[in-house]
Amino acid sequence: QIQLVESGGGLVQVGGSLRLSCAASGSAFENYLMAWFRQAPGKEREFVSFINWSGADSYYSDSVKGRFTSSRDNGKNTVYLQMNSLRPEDTAVYNCAAGRFVDDMSTPRDYEYWGQGTQVTVSS
Repeated sequence: QIQLVESGGGLVQVGGSLRLSCAASGSAFENYLMAWFRQAPGKEREFVSFINWSGADSYYSDSVKGRFTSSRDNGKNTVYLQMNSLRPEDTAVYNCAAGRFVDDMSTPRDYEYWGQGTQVTVSS
């Protein structure tokens, strides 16, 4: 079992950058596949990115591809989401999620553990 805590959200202007962090406590962080999701008010939860156990492979939704980069440091039990060229439509609560057995990386129910979320607001 692990616990996840996100940080790094905030208010940023269009075109700006933020780096989100998701710190895990508990055992065997390196055994978990990690993902970022987001949810804007009145909208469904949306897949953002996925990263494998070692961090060698990552995948992104079309809406963030080329602007966001996910990475992980297993020595620090932390996964990151670097967000560049932010747009107003990126405004949402961002959650990290962890799962040991993920069939579909974009499906929230495949992840066992979730953080509480961090708010990202992009102003124009």
